[in-house]
Amino acid sequence: MSTCATLSRELSEPLAATAATATTWLLVEQTGPWGAKALGQSHLDPEVGRALDAATAGTGVRVALIRRPGRHADCLPTPRHEVVVAHTVPTPGRSWVRRGQVADPAELLALDFTALGAGDHGGFGTPHVGGPIALVCTNGRRDRCCALLGRPLAAELAAAGHSEVWEVTHLGGHRFSPTMLVLPYGYTYGRLTAESAKEVLAATAAGHMAPEWSRGCSGWDRPGQAADQAVRLVTGETRADALTVTQRADGTGRWRVDVRHEDGRSWEVEVAEGVSEPARPESCGKAAGTPSRMEVTSLREL
Repeated sequence: MSTCATLSRELSEPLAATAATATTWLLVEQTGPWGAKALGQSHLDPEVGRALDAATAGTGVRVALIRRPGRHADCLPTPRHEVVVAHTVPTPGRSWVRRGQVADPAELLALDFTALGAGDHGGFGTPHVGGPIALVCTNGRRDRCCALLGRPLAAELAAAGHSEVWEVTHLGGHRFSPTMLVLPYGYTYGRLTAESAKEVLAATAAGHMAPEWSRGCSGWDRPGQAADQAVRLVTGETRADALTVTQRADGTGRWRVDVRHEDGRSWEVEVAEGVSEPARPESCGKAAGTPSRMEVTSLREL
């Protein structure tokens, strides 16, 4: 069976700089089935889902639903919803993960989303204590690859018991399935196997990221993700919060990105936006297209 994921792999489409962008993730537990647009198509009150989507627009906060791996037949309403809020700009001292519970997700509409996107948690919940949190995209209603490849991965990672594991509604990039977002640093990974996913989680637990399967850190825009990956490949640096990224666009589809290491070293990286050819579907069932890709055109140490 041909899928968007198998075709992307056959075309050797690069993983780098394909992560969904969000400075802060708002992850809300919602059991039961999910539709393609889960905020309005699940057991979550659709009015609340639409209100959260509208309230977070333009703030840097991205909302997604989560649930524990396993069977997801229709079920009784969730009595209390686990909520995970994570700021994923991985510069030293800036990333954090906090969690709490709410009886009604409508309570979350009282949060200051602009502040959350800027990295101010406003005292929500309590700090996450423990190892990495793995979020595996499994929403088959959005793309079958996420169900076919993501759900078995989530189940195996959960059974291994090395990390906290959740299924999540949408991470973008279905053609890179199975995909996984890992907190606290916010790096997204693609084309994982159970073995490579466990390596990613072990690296995260030690304060590192894993370049081989990295799609980028959600805390950076895509040009910044490309520059971050390029510097890591040149230097071999894998500590997740060792680099700071600042980008400047020139208005012509090109960016100059400054990457600074915590030890004082810095690099200037030029990134251009191109297209992926030949055409391929970005999701199963969609017409073939040429998705944009970020290409590093130059890199020099300053």
